[in-house]
Amino acid sequence: MIQNQMDFFTDDLYKLLFSFLIGAIIGAEREYRSKSAGLRTMILIAVGSTVFTLISIRISGDAGRIAANIVTGIGFIGAGIIFRENNRVVGITTAAIVWVTAALGMAIGAGYYVIALYSFLVAGMSLVVLTPFQKWIRNKNQIKSYRLKCIYQKKTLKDYESLFKSFGMTILGAEQNRSGSHITGSWLLQGSLPMHEKLTEYLLDDTGIVEFDF
Repeated sequence: MIQNQMDFFTDDLYKLLFSFLIGAIIGAEREYRSKSAGLRTMILIAVGSTVFTLISIRISGDAGRIAANIVTGIGFIGAGIIFRENNRVVGITTAAIVWVTAALGMAIGAGYYVIALYSFLVAGMSLVVLTPFQKWIRNKNQIKSYRLKCIYQKKTLKDYESLFKSFGMTILGAEQNRSGSHITGSWLLQGSLPMHEKLTEYLLDDTGIVEFDF
């Protein structure tokens, strides 16, 4: 009887250590990229999900109910990571990783080691192997916002729109505002990263621009 209990607790310890290891690896990758949820956060999420799953199995045979609550709780953590920065949303990938890390912890707690390991490898591929491909896509196509303020003339902003097109940019949105002798234009431009850099360099050297945000 005592031996069975010792084996029982040893198995739980292995599960917690496995969760710790997986959470540490995922967290180290996030920490390396200076993301909001890093090493300690991912470890705590993985280990916490494992503990909740172990406890739910001990308390009742219906572990699904507590598992559903874990998913809900992780959703609140993920929502806190996502925020808006300028014209883009930041933190979605990290929030998704938090969600996956919790799922891995639950799988380990339930004793599904093979599923947890395979899922960890697939998630790791999406983070590491696909990163160069993601950078290649972003290099080919990026959407950026530009705001120019200059002295008002009738064709001033139209001239800049023609300039954007000469750099291969697609205008996705535009706003104009005149205040006194100055006029401000804001654009959302789509194009390749090298052309964005060339356009930015050109606009920085433009003496007719009073203010420039990009």
